[in-house]
Amino acid sequence: MKLLVVEDEALLRHHLFTRLGEQGHIADAVANAEEALYRIEEFNHDLAIIDLGLPGMGGLELIKQLREAGKTFPILILTARGNWQDKVEGLAAGADDYVVKPFQFEELEARLNALLRRSSGFTQANIEAGPLTLDLNRKQALLEGEPLGLTAYEYRILEYLMRHHQQVVAKERLMEQLYSDEADRDPNVIEVLVGRLRRKIEGKQDFKPIETVRGQGYIFTQVCH
Repeated sequence: MKLLVVEDEALLRHHLFTRLGEQGHIADAVANAEEALYRIEEFNHDLAIIDLGLPGMGGLELIKQLREAGKTFPILILTARGNWQDKVEGLAAGADDYVVKPFQFEELEARLNALLRRSSGFTQANIEAGPLTLDLNRKQALLEGEPLGLTAYEYRILEYLMRHHQQVVAKERLMEQLYSDEADRDPNVIEVLVGRLRRKIEGKQDFKPIETVRGQGYIFTQVCH
């Protein structure tokens, strides 16, 4: 998933950027609300992590502006403030959950995963479509209970398509799930990865859930639950 981190503390920002990358996410990490607004206009994000105590425009105002602009992705707030009023204000502004500093990354990760599941319409840690199961915790795909042996990039593509099942997903959106640097993005790589993914899924039985929509991208045609 592509995430936006808005945190002015450099060490924590770098730590979040690194740990999220290790968990298979692509993160944009910025230090203030102005940079965040620019990134959000230029790129697509699946979730934002926003510190309330930002310099200049604060986190609450940033959240309000995002919601007023029609941005619907989940928002998790970070706050060093302990009183309940600040948490309530953050949620009232449009945030979906919060973590109080200092925190364990495992707690943050669990909350992120829960928000991402709910935003995609899923409540469980597994996504199922016919004989195909995606284990979101283990980052593993299984066909009739047998591991498919996907590479990290193949898994990311499959997870994104299944989270957005029955929706056309553009190649650009898939490239954003793989590369943080725009200069590294190549639509030909997506074609190769999708081709490999199809062969692994279709090689065991007549199950062909990924279709190409010419000139637009790809669609996972099966209903996921």
